Amino acid sequence: MRIGSSIGLIIIGAILAFAVSDSIEGVDLTLIGYILMGGGALGLVISLLLSARRSTTTVQQSGPGGVSERRTDRRTSGPPEEI
Repeated sequence: MRIGSSIGLIIIGAILAFAVSDSIEGVDLTLIGYILMGGGALGLVISLLLSARRSTTTVQQSGPGGVSERRTDRRTSGPPEEI
């Protein structure tokens, strides 16, 4: 589940919980809305945490006024490599 689908679940859940006044026998639409909002919020937090872990930045400087290097890698796991 990515960020867009998580936000979509939150929106659909909010519509069911707060805007729909119809009733279906044996189904509580308000409760379903709250469940969808909770699932969307959980998915949003997880996807933000995973996307933050994928990006690593390595900075290397050599001597006074020397070479400076900055590299951003996108990886799924493992420690940053030595340059």
